[in-house]
Amino acid sequence: MSTAEAPRRAIFLDRDGTLNHDTGYIHRKEDWQWLPGVVETLRRFHAVGYLLVVVSNQSGLARGMFSEDDLHALEAWVNEDLAAHNAVIDAWYYCPHLPEVTGPCNCRKPEPGLILQAAADLNIDLARSWMIGDRVRDMEAGLAAGCSCVLLRPPVGAYEDNVPVPEGVKVVPHLPAAGVHILAPEMRAHRLSRLPGGCGAHCGGKRSSDGSGLPGSGGSGCEGGPDKA
Repeated sequence: MSTAEAPRRAIFLDRDGTLNHDTGYIHRKEDWQWLPGVVETLRRFHAVGYLLVVVSNQSGLARGMFSEDDLHALEAWVNEDLAAHNAVIDAWYYCPHLPEVTGPCNCRKPEPGLILQAAADLNIDLARSWMIGDRVRDMEAGLAAGCSCVLLRPPVGAYEDNVPVPEGVKVVPHLPAAGVHILAPEMRAHRLSRLPGGCGAHCGGKRSSDGSGLPGSGGSGCEGGPDKA
């Protein structure tokens, strides 16, 4: 019998504008500013078993604005900061290219190369994984790799306000809202499984009264019948 581990699911994350404020070519810890609710959301993703993988375009490398050592130092600092809050990023992948300088590549989003490489390295099941980012190119990369996708588009100050969203992509204002979208079905199934005679993930019961299915939502549990979620 094979002892190979089963493929894992992952959350692929863009970096600037998704995790931190995008002030342009960030490569120093002094310039890193977490967006609200991000660290807690990362902790929740990891708690239910998702690998967290950052996939980002870093054309500042090709432009000569900073070095790979600078980038690795920033990533190490972010990892330390997350560890202090019981959170983690499992892996960092970045594209160092800029087509007009280095020529074409298959890793600069919207190409899916970074996601595919991470999936091969980390034994990730792409069909059970998600891509989250604030640009349509993030969504295009995720869809090309076979992931479900969530676009972060705040009501004010969003990039690409007028760029059409690819079919099948969920749009939410920020990463914590993406966390609710992704995790609510799991939390609902967990809650139902703890009811007397709980029916678990394949119940088919109706949603809790507020529609969230999250713990503490005040929902009343399974009522039978087809799931309308």
